[in-house]
Amino acid sequence: MDSSSIELPGSRIGSVEVVDGVLRIGLARALIVKTMTGSAERTRWWQAGDLILAGARVAGPLPIGPLTCLGGDIDENIYTYRDMIPIPLESRGWARCALRFEGIEAPFIAEGDAIRLALFDVPKYIEHIR
Repeated sequence: MDSSSIELPGSRIGSVEVVDGVLRIGLARALIVKTMTGSAERTRWWQAGDLILAGARVAGPLPIGPLTCLGGDIDENIYTYRDMIPIPLESRGWARCALRFEGIEAPFIAEGDAIRLALFDVPKYIEHIR
């Protein structure tokens, strides 16, 4: 079984916006690590997409992009994903994101009623990780 996840540290955020209660974090260059079962080696890719939080409640002002993510937590019901986003991600129920960005001292925190990840186009290869 193969697995993929987005590495939050180093991923680039193009925009952060709330429209009609839906928070959309535009991932301009999400760093993806792919692992193949039985292999010690991994590969790094990049892909654009959106992290979408429905029924969003945002604490504080929206950060203005472009931004570089330093890391953070994505909470989905009882699960917490630290410094990563699993692929795929789609869940209803309590959701939260607490992200840190380069050059911004306070973390960006938002809660919502559902969370999902939408990726666009195809991933582009960056490197082999040994």
